[in-house]
Amino acid sequence: MRDVVTTARRIVVKVGSSSLTTATGGLDAGRVDRLVAALAGALSDGREVVLVSSGAIAAGLAPLGLPRRPRDLATQQAAASVGQGLLIGRYADGFARYGRTVGQVLLTVDDVTRRAHYRNAYRTLRKLLDLGAVPIVNENDTVATDEIRFGDNDRLAALVAALVQADLLVLLSDVDALYTGDPDRPDSRRIDEVRDEADLAGVVIGRAGRAGVGTGGMVTKVEAARIATGFGIPVVLTSAPLAAEALAGEPVGTLFHRVRQRPAARLFWLAHATAPRGRLHLDPGAVHAVVRRRKSLLPAGITAVDGAFTAGDPVDLVDDTGAPVARGLVNYDAVELPGLLGRSTPELAAALGPAYEREVVHRDDLVLL
Repeated sequence: MRDVVTTARRIVVKVGSSSLTTATGGLDAGRVDRLVAALAGALSDGREVVLVSSGAIAAGLAPLGLPRRPRDLATQQAAASVGQGLLIGRYADGFARYGRTVGQVLLTVDDVTRRAHYRNAYRTLRKLLDLGAVPIVNENDTVATDEIRFGDNDRLAALVAALVQADLLVLLSDVDALYTGDPDRPDSRRIDEVRDEADLAGVVIGRAGRAGVGTGGMVTKVEAARIATGFGIPVVLTSAPLAAEALAGEPVGTLFHRVRQRPAARLFWLAHATAPRGRLHLDPGAVHAVVRRRKSLLPAGITAVDGAFTAGDPVDLVDDTGAPVARGLVNYDAVELPGLLGRSTPELAAALGPAYEREVVHRDDLVLL
């Protein structure tokens, strides 16, 4: 048995569209009910469960008479509008049979990339858990744009796991584990455990899912596992029919061990849950100071500025090849910075006033990438 699973008290479970629906669209009641039964078993053991569920668009296909997942955004949003109600209704009915109440939490990318929204999302999820409810999280596909094009909730699940400080993340799909290649190929080997990047050497991760209603693939699940394990959260990757066994700690699927102790939540948020609003180009000396010496970024080390950002926004710090080396919260608006570049802070203070004797990015607001 896996101790990291059996001792986990707060668990985030993510399930994909293809594990909940038929190949042509529409909810598969039997699949949903089996998943609910597995989660109810964990709840009865005194554990807390947050469910991140895809499936809104897929669930809306059949009721709208759509033969396949639409390509245009407006029809996707219409399908999500119909399907989300059906999805949460099915979950509500299923959990009610076990005496459990569900709460719907629809998030957009802003809710996990803007700090104020991030805190609000945490408070909502925390209160639902305190009240004994099961939070059911999904992207708000009825108004989302980039999320639908990205088309998967794996990264969202990893961010939610970090947000609620989960002890375990379980990723459920239509594949029972991580393999070195296509699971249908006889030369593909199942990987039982991943302790570091070396265990992924030689793994060929395809993008496409097997079913016609899902859009994620193994690559998004491995990336989600990297995010979660980097926050100190172990991850189990397996198929939805094995959910009960996975939650019980049986050696099913692939276990990704955490790669370090839990870092500061604020720095994790900055590294993984923010979208940079611009870029600051650094000279080699500034790169060395930021990366090697862990110093704050000063105007003297910046050679160019890209983007339209305001003070407090996240920006990427890039080297002379354009590769990001760090991300930080900038203390100046983009329009202010060009006149400050290459100048020392004492010089700026003398010329412009003491308000300009400050770092562009303070080391406490900076995380290495």
